[in-house]
Amino acid sequence: MVTSVLPRVESLASSGIQSIPKEYIRPQEELTSIGNVFEEEKKEEGPQVPTIDLTEIESEDKEVQERCRQELKKAAMEWGVMHLVNHGISEELMDRVRKVGQKFFELPVEEKEKYANDQSSGNVQGYGSKLANNASGQLEWEDYFFHLIFPEDKRDLSIWPKIPSEYTEVTSEYARQLRGLASKILSALSICLGLEEGRLEKEVGGVEELLLQLKINYYPKCPQPELALGVEAHTDISALTFILHNMVPGLQLFYQGKWVTAKCVPNSIIMHIGDTIEILSNGKFKSILHRGLVNKEKVRISWAVFCEPPKDKIILKPLPETVSETEPPLFPPRTFAQHIEHKLFRKTQDNLSNSN
Repeated sequence: MVTSVLPRVESLASSGIQSIPKEYIRPQEELTSIGNVFEEEKKEEGPQVPTIDLTEIESEDKEVQERCRQELKKAAMEWGVMHLVNHGISEELMDRVRKVGQKFFELPVEEKEKYANDQSSGNVQGYGSKLANNASGQLEWEDYFFHLIFPEDKRDLSIWPKIPSEYTEVTSEYARQLRGLASKILSALSICLGLEEGRLEKEVGGVEELLLQLKINYYPKCPQPELALGVEAHTDISALTFILHNMVPGLQLFYQGKWVTAKCVPNSIIMHIGDTIEILSNGKFKSILHRGLVNKEKVRISWAVFCEPPKDKIILKPLPETVSETEPPLFPPRTFAQHIEHKLFRKTQDNLSNSN
C-alpha cells in the first residue's frame, strides 16, 4: 500500500472539519469568481452550453446529415464543449457505469487504498488525489480513480476495481461503445474541416493507437465551497473528452471572458474538444478552459474519458489543409508527450511568477 502524505479529501470531508486546510484555498483573484453552484446552474440569462442532437449524424438523407454536422461544427468552433443527446449509448448502460463507479467510491477509504497509485514513480493508474506538485502548493477538492480502458490489449486489469464484481464487464462495454462514438464524431469533424472522413481518426492514432483513459472524479461535500475548486482551470490535452456525471452541477466553462455553469441535461454525455484537435484544426475547433466547483450539500461524481493519441509516435501540428497564407500555423510541431511537457512548464512558470 502506498501511503499518501495528505489524507484523502473524502477523509478530510467526513472528519467534521468546519474550515478547509489552507492548501485547498484558492488565490484571492480566483475567489471573486467562485459562486454557489446550484444558484449558478439555475441562471437562464446569458450564454448556455449548446446541446447537439446526434440522431441524424449518420442519416441516409444527406441534407439532414449535413444539418446535424453543421450544428456540431458551430459548437466545436464557438464553444469546444457541448451536451450530446441521442448519442447511441443506452441510458441503461450509462446508469450501470455510474452505479459501479459509485459503489467503488462507497467502499471504506482503507479498501480503496489497496488500489492507490504511486505518482512519484510515474504510475498514475489507480486511486489517488492530487499531489502539490506546483510552486503554489495548491490542492483540489477531489479524489479519483484513473485507468486505461481501451484498446483492450493495452489494459492492465490487475489494477481495476474488484468490487463491485461487475465493474470490469460494465466499464469494458462502455469503453467499446464510446470508442464507436468517438469515431463517429471524428468522422463528422473531419468532413467539417473539408478533409476525408477518416483523416482525423488516422491523425490521432487510429483503431490501434488512440487510447481511452477513464478518470472517475469524486468530489466530496465541502464545508467551504466558496473557497475551493474540485478541479482548477485547465484545457484538456486529449483529442476528445466524454463526460458522464451524477446530475450534480459543477462544470464551468470560461466563455467570452465569463465563467458559465453547465446545466445538467438528462441522458446526455458532455463532450470537450481537446488540445489535440485544436492543434490539428489550427485553432478552428476550440479547446475551452474549464474548471469544477464543489458544494456543501451533495457529493458530485463525474466519469471523464480522455481519448488521447500515443505519446511519441505522432507529431501533432496543424494539418496542411487548415493552413494558408492568411491563416499561418498557430502551433509548432510537437509530440503529445512534448505538448504535455510544454503545458506543465508554462504552468510552473505561471505559478512561480504568481508566488513571487
